[in-house]
Amino acid sequence: MPVTRTITDLDEARRTVLERKPLGSDDVPAPVAARIREVFGGDLAPGAVVDRILADVQAEGDAALIRYLRHFDGAAPDPLEVSAAELAAAQREIDPALLEVLRHAAARIAAYHERQRRNSWLDFETGLGEMVRPLQRVGIYSPGTDRVYPSSVLMSAVPAQVAGVAEIILATPCRPDGSVHPLKLAAAAVAGVHRVFKISGAQAVAALAYGTERVPKVDKILGPGNIFVILAKQKVYGQVGIDQLPGPTETLIVADAAADPAEAAADLLAQAEHDFLATPILITDSAALAAQVEHELAVQLAALPRQEEAAYSLRHNGGIVVVDDLATAVDLASEYAPEHLCLLTQEPWQWVGKVRNAGGVFVGSASPEVLGDYVAGPSHIMPVGGTARFSSPLTVNEFYKTTSVVALDPAAAAAIAEPAAALAEAEGFFAHAAAARRRARPD
Repeated sequence: MPVTRTITDLDEARRTVLERKPLGSDDVPAPVAARIREVFGGDLAPGAVVDRILADVQAEGDAALIRYLRHFDGAAPDPLEVSAAELAAAQREIDPALLEVLRHAAARIAAYHERQRRNSWLDFETGLGEMVRPLQRVGIYSPGTDRVYPSSVLMSAVPAQVAGVAEIILATPCRPDGSVHPLKLAAAAVAGVHRVFKISGAQAVAALAYGTERVPKVDKILGPGNIFVILAKQKVYGQVGIDQLPGPTETLIVADAAADPAEAAADLLAQAEHDFLATPILITDSAALAAQVEHELAVQLAALPRQEEAAYSLRHNGGIVVVDDLATAVDLASEYAPEHLCLLTQEPWQWVGKVRNAGGVFVGSASPEVLGDYVAGPSHIMPVGGTARFSSPLTVNEFYKTTSVVALDPAAAAAIAEPAAALAEAEGFFAHAAAARRRARPD
């Protein structure tokens, strides 16, 4: 049996491999549903669970936070905050070579994001300008205890440092013994995180959004998580800012007959092994390449340690689509608006400018997504689920706010006072009009 689907009809491809399905917030695994019944005394949808948690933490602070940590994690660490000594010890505990890798990656991420810095400006001739200021305090959520993602800590905290955020707070679950994996703590230290709290899930989002006795309220919450974290971020938006509503990761490769089938298969498997919801897709104008990649997928999958996740993702979420030409392939890719779009073609630069929607474009064989995931420079936190149609990867802009400046001189004010008054009267605001006309004749 083939490890993934191969489709040659465009309509069928749109109905299957390229179909966008909303993330089902009411579907939870049986163990999670059982825990919900145990904690809340009945069956609740994830949205209702999150509503309860947010309301309780907002009303009760640390008492509710600790209660939910015990319910969902089995223990509540005391203290909740990681000490400076623990952060320092984590850097000594991990392999020195790996610590150097973290520093190398952080340096490249910082160098890339330095080019995105924004400055305030004021045009004295027109009297108009803009003040650009970094946020004061941000909260970054980092999921996982057994599987640790130090790269995600770097990819969110380093741009915040570059932007000049005064206080960067990391919220992350702890292990059963109350500790946080040293690799994650080392990444936090390298990235310049100021404080780390051992808090998890929707209750962590609530604590960051509302503040508790021990957890400070932040201005913006960033980072991935499970469906409860995603819903919690969505529900606290307005109380605080958020970055994105992350979903399952996805890669779409556009390849021609010149592509190396082994490389294409390796890149698809690199996506497929993430988890059971990952989406690996290949669109090609070469039926021969499609067959070769299918063969390589089977060969490489057999040797993969995380075979179960990868096999499931290839069979149920991914696929190979064969089209007539590369123009159709790139158009389909833009229609799908993938998180990662990889161009494995003989002349990839020919197609870069034709990409309308993608979180990131990876140009040519030497620029695989895996390098972007870890050390290339841009943040790997990118829009998923088709949101690349209107959303962008994480940049330093996530950590800035702007304030408009209006500083007109009397002559400039007089020149626009009457138009302003006319518009005000048209809207029925006569005090507005009167205030404008007082500036119509400068002394």
